[in-house]
Amino acid sequence: MKLVIIEGPGKKETLKKYLGKDFQVVATKGHIRDLPVKTLGVDVSKNFEPQYQVMEGKENIIKELKQMASKADQVLLATDPDREGEAISWHIENILNIDENEPCRIEFNEISENVVKNAINHPRKINMNLVNAQQGRRILDRLVGYKVSPIICRKIKSNLSAGRVQSVCLKLIVDREKEIVNFKPQEYWTINLLVEKDGTKFKANLATKEAKKFVPANQEETNKVLEEIKDKDIVVTDIKKSITKSNPPAPFITSTLQQDALNKIGMTIAQTTKSAQLLYEGVELGSEGKVALITYIRTDSTRVSEEAQQKAKEFIIKNYGKDFVPEKFNTFKAKKNIQDAHEAIRPISLERTPESVQPYMDENNFKLYKLIYERFVASQMTQATYDSQTVSIDVGKYGFKATGKVMLFAGYTRAYKLFEESDEEQGSESKLPVLQKDDRLNLEDILKEQKFTKPPARFTEASLIKSMEEKGIGRPATYAPTVMILSNRKYMEKEGKYLKPTELGNVVTEFLEKYFSDIMNISFTAEMEDKLDKIEDGSVKWQEVVRQFYVGLEEEVKSAFKESKKVPIKYEESNVICEKCGAKMIIREGRYGSKFLACPNYPRCQNIKSLEKKNSICSCPICGKDVISKYTKSGSIFYSCSGYPKCSFATWKKPTNLHCPKCKSYLTIREGKTFYTYKCSNPECDYERKEEIANSEKTDNEK
Repeated sequence: MKLVIIEGPGKKETLKKYLGKDFQVVATKGHIRDLPVKTLGVDVSKNFEPQYQVMEGKENIIKELKQMASKADQVLLATDPDREGEAISWHIENILNIDENEPCRIEFNEISENVVKNAINHPRKINMNLVNAQQGRRILDRLVGYKVSPIICRKIKSNLSAGRVQSVCLKLIVDREKEIVNFKPQEYWTINLLVEKDGTKFKANLATKEAKKFVPANQEETNKVLEEIKDKDIVVTDIKKSITKSNPPAPFITSTLQQDALNKIGMTIAQTTKSAQLLYEGVELGSEGKVALITYIRTDSTRVSEEAQQKAKEFIIKNYGKDFVPEKFNTFKAKKNIQDAHEAIRPISLERTPESVQPYMDENNFKLYKLIYERFVASQMTQATYDSQTVSIDVGKYGFKATGKVMLFAGYTRAYKLFEESDEEQGSESKLPVLQKDDRLNLEDILKEQKFTKPPARFTEASLIKSMEEKGIGRPATYAPTVMILSNRKYMEKEGKYLKPTELGNVVTEFLEKYFSDIMNISFTAEMEDKLDKIEDGSVKWQEVVRQFYVGLEEEVKSAFKESKKVPIKYEESNVICEKCGAKMIIREGRYGSKFLACPNYPRCQNIKSLEKKNSICSCPICGKDVISKYTKSGSIFYSCSGYPKCSFATWKKPTNLHCPKCKSYLTIREGKTFYTYKCSNPECDYERKEEIANSEKTDNEK
């Protein structure tokens, strides 16, 4: 018997199906050994020696691993194919006392039968450069977290954290908000002529005055233009025709998938991460069992294997025709400082079309798979071709321009309709009539509009990740966790889909910028990522990178402790009057996120009031009191009876006052984009129904 050890249990059944009865597969459920939780765990005096220990709750898993390994003919470590996965394999190797020269490490970029079996047959030794790059990152992050976090907890508020990537990412949000607040809009006007030729109407926009670029700055200038073009001939002076081409998009990498999932199909970073992981590990496809649908999801490379490109070529010829296949396989320019450890994110098999697997998926998983599938197919197709035309029109001393574009060949847009529909070029240009130089055009109308320059937009989750990628902050595996921790720590909040720093986020950023300039320096953080990459390629030792960083950090920590004072936080004022002293009470947060009213005159007046009843979800199915939403230490939401500790009712799934028609247990509710899903809370009952959100307030006979 051979033992295969993986990280996530989600891929266990998929692998067992391919490996057969001679293999056992066991999952570690992530890390099993790490730095200690309550102490620094790094011996600075001994060349930053890490003091690893078994993680709490993993004792039974390790016991099981040792028992199974002792009976196995061979142990193969198949953790995720990245730095962190390599480090987990290294920890397992140490715990199981596997010889460091033993070829026990296998990896696969996709969970398909051929790839998995090929990996099984070609194990290698643990790559210590990858392990050391991860150790370097982990220890750098631990030093920042354990040296800086206590300072901001002491000087600002308890239960705060600072992070090497997290804090500089927060700075991006805070700096953007400052730009918006300080922005001074400038007035300008647009003037468009609605003109006609041979029955076809089109618009031409004001572009020049006396052959120089010109935009009216106010109504006075606009009125002057209108007066000076009044009754003037509208003459075509130049026509430029050209064939333009639009290149297909590159296949997805982690960051672009997260961006397009939000912008095109409305999925949050958390939803995208969860769905992508499931598609990678495997989806239950009826009688086929669990089948993995996409390649590894944490990647910064647009590279595609030649085998995958060849299969894409065959698929495109079969479904679209030879004209849609380029003469040579498409390649995409790589950005600087990428790891390029894996292929781009793509479907494992193009034969598994989105439509063929849709019956087995929920809405989010289907939409994401369709997005990945169509993007990959499009990336392997030909350019789209357009007949473009730019017309110059003179009206006195003013020049107007009209542009038009007609598609000649659809190319990749045949496969990637979502991309085609969102392409700004498609909506900004219209079809023009046949025109000749010196043609006179008929004026139908003059359209003028006052406008103002706009400040830069606030970040969305997607645009924040794009900015992190462009600036070299973090890596694919860290993007989503970084954004989520800023939200969990209440350093930022959402207004619609846009991210806005909270008062706490502003205060923390200002403090860190004052006392920890290196941590808050974007270039410094990006350079540190480059150094981690150099550890991976073996050109730098991780201890040296950590030492160079720690010297500066130690000085900044001493200075912050010595010089900084307690920083006051402005709290939101309520309309509730304190009955003890007459002051307007303020809204504060408890240690784990629950809000309450407090008197601003504390400690002289210690009056507080609960806000929990305003957060009532439903009645407790056990005692009848209010069920309220609460937060765990990590920021995850759960639902609990307000009568705790007398009543111990608690659940992760949002409960309702509705009851199951089968077993009379209470129903839980999950809100999708267009449907509510009601499900019985009894794990032995299979009752479930969907309801359109528009009709969600209707009553039914289940009550």
